[in-house]
Amino acid sequence: MVSGASYTCQADSGSSLVRLMALRVWNLQSGKQIGEDWRDGKSAVQSIALSPDGKKVVSGSLDGAVRLWDIDTCKVLAKWTGHTNPVWSVCWSRDGRRVLSGSSDGTTKQWDVEIGEAFLEPIMTRSEYSQVLAAVYSPDTTLIATGGRGYDGSWTGAPVESSIKIWDTKTCELVATLKGHMDAVRCLAWTPDGKTLISGSFDNSIMTWNTAKWEQIAVLVEHTFPVYAIAISPNGHILASASFDSTARLWNLDNGQPISSSLQHARPVQYVSFSDDGKLLATGCSDQNAYTWDVAAIVREAGLNDLLSDPKVS
Repeated sequence: MVSGASYTCQADSGSSLVRLMALRVWNLQSGKQIGEDWRDGKSAVQSIALSPDGKKVVSGSLDGAVRLWDIDTCKVLAKWTGHTNPVWSVCWSRDGRRVLSGSSDGTTKQWDVEIGEAFLEPIMTRSEYSQVLAAVYSPDTTLIATGGRGYDGSWTGAPVESSIKIWDTKTCELVATLKGHMDAVRCLAWTPDGKTLISGSFDNSIMTWNTAKWEQIAVLVEHTFPVYAIAISPNGHILASASFDSTARLWNLDNGQPISSSLQHARPVQYVSFSDDGKLLATGCSDQNAYTWDVAAIVREAGLNDLLSDPKVS
């Protein structure tokens, strides 16, 4: 989520062909970068998440490390190792005391921010799928949802396991399996009230799930290429999605319908994030640019003012 500033990650490649780690902070009003790049090592950043109190950023990298950054100093506070392959997903617990990471080594780990180390045993999903591409806490932190992909073991690389797994946070035991997607699940998000889980997949679709019965509610089909990222507005009424079809979309979660025409980009869109007041949407595009969109204006133009009923986005 973004506030007065937006945080982006980038994998740069220079003449040496070495991919460098970089986080950048942007002023949302001027569109200019704040300070210098944040760097630590030579491994590309794959995922970032801002802490609930807005004072720290956690990042996951190709080197398998999870790094904790201080926003004031722009320095690494801690580097957590344990994953043996790239970290594709990082997520904060709502109280800011834990960080969840998902890796293509087939595991999901929970990290104690104060102690600075993993606690409990990692959730081993290798028997379910070989790569964890998404891992998120439920709003009350009692459950963990994971998504990824599995392979049939042949050289074709055809995925055979694309379900969503729900785990108990304390026991790390499997609670439920949600089947519906036909290809890898790349992104997951819970609505603020925890009643709905939303998934985006390489099968080009978005699905919504009832978390009381663990049943599918709806399938949102407008994207024509894989859905790479999703985000939910602070009031829980609007969904944003990013796709390799070079568009981002806004959805009405009350009825599962698009709010407007797609938000066009020059190249595939890989990231989306709402501002903390829900008025702006930031998108990250593979053209090496980040963009901001006036969500409130788009919603009002569509005549859907009720979606802005929460005081946070009025």
